[in-house]
Parts: sequence; C-alpha cells; structure tokens
Amino acid sequence: MASLGEAVTVERSAGSISISRVRIRSIDVLRGMIMILMALDHTRDYFGIPGANPTDLSTTTAPLFFTRWITHFCAPTFFLLTGTGAWLARRRMSTPQLSRFLFTRGLWLIFLELVVTRDLGWQFNFDYRVTPLIVLWALGWAMIVLSALVYLPASVVTALGIVMIATHNLLDAVELTNPLWKILHAPGVIVATPRFTLFVGYVLIPWVGVTAAGYGLGQIYQWSAERRRAFLLRLSLAAIALFIVLRAINVYGDPSPWSKQSSAAFTLISFLNTSKYPPSLLFLLMTLGPALLLLWAIDSATPAALRPALIFGNVPMFYYLLHIPLIHLLAIAVCLARNGHVYWMFQSPGLQFFPITPPPGWGYSLPIVYFVWAVVVIALYPLCRWFAEVRRRRSEWWLSYF
Repeated sequence: MASLGEAVTVERSAGSISISRVRIRSIDVLRGMIMILMALDHTRDYFGIPGANPTDLSTTTAPLFFTRWITHFCAPTFFLLTGTGAWLARRRMSTPQLSRFLFTRGLWLIFLELVVTRDLGWQFNFDYRVTPLIVLWALGWAMIVLSALVYLPASVVTALGIVMIATHNLLDAVELTNPLWKILHAPGVIVATPRFTLFVGYVLIPWVGVTAAGYGLGQIYQWSAERRRAFLLRLSLAAIALFIVLRAINVYGDPSPWSKQSSAAFTLISFLNTSKYPPSLLFLLMTLGPALLLLWAIDSATPAALRPALIFGNVPMFYYLLHIPLIHLLAIAVCLARNGHVYWMFQSPGLQFFPITPPPGWGYSLPIVYFVWAVVVIALYPLCRWFAEVRRRRSEWWLSYF
C-alpha cells in the first residue's frame, strides 16, 4: 500500500521529542518487485496464446508453467505487506484513525475494482454482463475486516490470521451453492440476473487471513535489526520446510495432490502446482516462505540491481492503475496493425477468454510476451518516479489513496 509502508522514528534530545516519517526500504523493494512480476502475468493475459492453461500438466510446457508460477508470489506478498503496512501506520495514528483509514481505503479499492479497473483497464467498455471480482475486491474487503480487528490485541489478530491460513482447507469438502459461500471460500460464477454474472476469483477467508498475519508481522519492525533478521530467516526457512514436508506427505494442505510424471521436470512441476483459487495452505507456504526469505536478504541493504523496484514499491497503487490499461492499449495497437480493426478488443469476453475476446489467430510466444512486459515496465518507470516525488514533497490527504 502506498501510504502504509512507513514507520516512525522518534528522536529525543534536550528533553524534547521530534517525530519524523521514514519508509522501510526492504518492504518497498519487495513490494516493487512483485508489482513488476504482476505486469508479466497480465501481459501474458493479453498477448499469450488464448486458452493456454499454464497449470494444466497435460498441455503446458515448463517455460509456460514457470512464467505463471513466478507470478504466484505477487498476490500473497501484497496481501501480507498490506497488513504489515497497517501495523506500521498505527505508530503514527490512533486506533480509531487507523480503523477509519482502513475502512475507507477498503471501500475505495472495491470501487476501483468494480468501476475503474474493470471499465477503463481490463475491458474498455461498460458492459457489465460479466464482472470479475478479483484482487482489489478481496484486498478491499481484507482492509475492511482489518479495520475492525485493529481494536483487538495484535497477538489475537495474528493468531486469527494463522488459523484462517492453516485450517481453511478443511472447508474444501463443503459444497454450497449459496453466493455468500462463493465469496467467502469457493470461487466461481454467481448468476445475479439472467443478464448479469459475477465471477468470484479471489475469495475472502484465506486472503483476510494473510492480511491479518501480515499485521502481526509488522511488530518485528520495532525490534532491533539483529533480532528482526534472525526472526525473518527462521520464519522463512520454517515456512519453506513445512511446505516441502506437507506437500511430500500429500495428505493435507491442497485439494490437488501431486503425482509422479513422465519426467523429473514435470514431477517437479506437479509438486509445485498448488491451488491459488482459493489459495491453499501449501500455496501460501510456497509463496510466502521465499518472500520472507527475500525480505530478510534485503533487510540490511538494497542491492543496486533492485533499486529501480524501490520506485514502484513507493507508489504501488499508481502503478497498478496504469499498467493494466497500458497493456490493453498495446494489445489494441498490435491488433490494429495486424488485422486493421480492433472491435474484438472492446467486447466483453466469455469467462474462458478473460480479459479480452481474442481475434482469430491471436496470441504470441513467450519471448514476445517477455518483450512486451519489459516495454511496459520501462515505460511506467519515469511516471512512477515522478509520482513518487510528488508524494514525497506533498502531503494532501488524497495522495494516500494512490
């Protein structure tokens, strides 16, 4: 989150106290890295081969699978750091102020999902026959829930988050057609009316749990640097080890067990092919463990190669709101140059082809996808750098919502 990644430094001198805001660079760098990876996944959505399922072992390839797999780290890390940022923000806000901010911010994200990114990003139309409820929707509700949880002790919030993450797969066997259940745990289609359909991609129970756990994680940033790094290292290695052990046992933690395949490479792919919808316990251990390990690795210093990510991490919402329409516009430009008309790019697609209705013969190889991704990230860098400087120099309240 753009404004919840700040800590407070308190300096005492001559009996007086001065308070200044500082950003925690490691959090911003990690957030920036996942924003960059997020653009890869969305570039593949628009430029990749339509209908190619990277996680279907019967049709996928190793490069396609790992292109998708590396982007799995984005959502869990972003939800976790949202909770961490909320804890850091409470050091400069009262509990009622923080609760009010989280609540209004959550409503803002839901509005962005339902109106702005849907109409001006993913679709470029106002046809609501198919409306996806995806990442900003779930993040908004996670913040709304957290706005109530902040009145509880941090230890209780942390415990609730861990319990939700660890036990929600016990609900996998529950089969209900109730729309509320689809929103809470079982992603799928909700037919609101014969004309309007909602597609729930991001369910709430596990994602709220990740955000609550991230809130508890924020407490380590009031520890000494040595203690914090030791904790991050132990926690990350424990999460990775637990993933390997539980996945090897193949009994609990993911609805899709792995199996031996025709080659060692595809056996590894089967082992790593955990469920994101909803995010299983093993999916979250697989992604959050390495994310925490990276947070440990960059805690003391930012490598020069990662410094550009710091810019994106300073303004993640600004970046998010720009990168989807930019990718969509590039797809339209390529379609126009190739086909001479672009009406496909403005139609509401069926669920099998979200986010666009592909023209005949549409779709490009992975090297092209990676090239377009690089173009998108490089094009957004100066804009994000400019906006980061605006936010650094100015303090208007509305800037905290971007």
